[in-house]
Amino acid sequence: MSILSTEQVGHSFNDKWLFKNLHFGLQKGDRVALVGINGTGKSTLLKILAEIEIPTEGKVVKERGLKVGFLNQEPRFDGLKTVNDFIYSSDNEQQQLIRAYEELLNSPDIDQNLLADLTDKLSELEAWEYEYNIKTILNRLQISNFDQHIDQLSGGQKKRLSLAKLLIDEPDVYILDEPTNHLDIETIEWLEKMLTTGNKTVLLVTHDRYFLDNVCSEIRELDKGEIYLYKGNYTYFLEKKADRETIDIAMADKARNLLKKELEWMRRQPQARGTKSKARIDAFYELEEKSKGPRKNDSVQLSVKVSRQGAKIIEIENLNKVFNDQVIIKDFSYTFKKGDRIGLAGKNGTGKSTFLNLITEQLAPDSGKVDVGETTVFGYYKQGGLEFKDSDKVLDVVKNVAEYIQMANGDNLTASQLLTLFLFPPEKQFNMVNKLSGGEKKRLQLMRVLMKSPNFLILDEPSNDLDIDTLNVLEEFLDNYPGILILVSHDRYLIDRLSDQLFIFEGEGHIRIYNGNYADYKTEIDTKVKVEKEKPVIVESKPVPATEKRKLSYKEQLEYESLEKEIANLESDIFNKQNELTSNADYSALATTAAEIEKLKKSLDEKSERWMVLAEFA
Repeated sequence: MSILSTEQVGHSFNDKWLFKNLHFGLQKGDRVALVGINGTGKSTLLKILAEIEIPTEGKVVKERGLKVGFLNQEPRFDGLKTVNDFIYSSDNEQQQLIRAYEELLNSPDIDQNLLADLTDKLSELEAWEYEYNIKTILNRLQISNFDQHIDQLSGGQKKRLSLAKLLIDEPDVYILDEPTNHLDIETIEWLEKMLTTGNKTVLLVTHDRYFLDNVCSEIRELDKGEIYLYKGNYTYFLEKKADRETIDIAMADKARNLLKKELEWMRRQPQARGTKSKARIDAFYELEEKSKGPRKNDSVQLSVKVSRQGAKIIEIENLNKVFNDQVIIKDFSYTFKKGDRIGLAGKNGTGKSTFLNLITEQLAPDSGKVDVGETTVFGYYKQGGLEFKDSDKVLDVVKNVAEYIQMANGDNLTASQLLTLFLFPPEKQFNMVNKLSGGEKKRLQLMRVLMKSPNFLILDEPSNDLDIDTLNVLEEFLDNYPGILILVSHDRYLIDRLSDQLFIFEGEGHIRIYNGNYADYKTEIDTKVKVEKEKPVIVESKPVPATEKRKLSYKEQLEYESLEKEIANLESDIFNKQNELTSNADYSALATTAAEIEKLKKSLDEKSERWMVLAEFA
């Protein structure tokens, strides 16, 4: 039985129907990915289900008391001033108590009576674990300055803040529009575990195919106002979609052949028109509609010319950069060579964008040098987006780069012809750029970069806001791109397909050069962790092979039994210390007790992890 569904929902936009009489239902525990090309109405459908947007017709039906959490591509904060205002809901008693407790501890003048009262209430509501979960989520999403004004945050920070709030609120249904945007790979992998732990109900739109496969067990495609359901992963979806389209094309071809005969009948002399069967006339128009079925899907055409590349590309020697006493890049050297396809990996804030600005000479190093070859032509696709004026038309934005563009086959195209190849029809070319969707703006930005015939292409988060179909075309183009490619992306599929070498930004200025893609790197890390857990144990000077299921040594057996007792004692100590918080009014004693609790929890985590390792062989 559906806990959230639509009833004959239809929605129009700019006098165009996105869908009509649409039924879409979610049952408890469903984890569904919604896919489809840009402009089909995916984000609109999510907003309708989250009751953020009212449909043109039909309605949304949900189970009584159902709590729906919605992550928007462009989060709204409804006049809230600070991060704290947004994180802690005014109608959530636990959250307001936790906020008051945290703010009181950080204030210079602490009211001891109020502190005792707050600790009592937090214990009564069993909110200490909830406070710990909130802190974990905020730390993972790199949110630490709670007094910061929301209007001072970047777009990425706002998206992470919105995601943190949704996870903290623990809704019954998670509706997520591009949740992986602005997250680094490690955080995405953590988010996958969050969404697949417990019987969560999830509906999401994402371009990240690994994330889609790891989180969702069902794919629903929104295509020309219809929903098509596929039980399986992304590969299964592609196979079945191809089968469906083959059938649709065959049926459309058959309808077109029949239409020719019916058209002759309809065109007979006007005087006979009145005697024609109304049913047959209606059937003609129905047949005409069927004949418009898929002939060939529109797709972006990427085949622009690439400038000649000389022997010297870029030579980096002992590069160093520091910002605000933080080392970003430390003593890095590398000589680029023809055929390099490099992915940049590392946590947000470790210096990837700084590195790109250094090698393109948009930023000067503190020491060392970047020597760029005379024939090197950069194409730099920045994640900041397309820069334009409100008065700019789509065609003008392209003409500002060039009136004519040479393609890979030698053809010269006008700016208008190139726009048509990039799925901007003539009627859209004279629209204002600010009327384009996010995905269309990204496509236009990519086109402007490729128009410069670069032989050194830098793509900084190119997958944000692009639909999967457009990404597939971009990947095909990049597969055959003869120049140098540097790719920064949180999309592991994109990194795996397009790179054969990684620059791993490890923090504190260290950049590790790794030969292989991200999947190779992750496999290597996982293998190292596994080997550490399965190290041979010396018994009477004879190693037990790691491949054999070994038993605990005598020493390990004693440790295992001891850990069980230590863990029980630690849990008891934590419980007692938490009770002390409620009965002690002295602030200094409270602070000491709180610190002791944190220390005990850390010890408990370490011993529990060791116990689990030993338990495998007990």
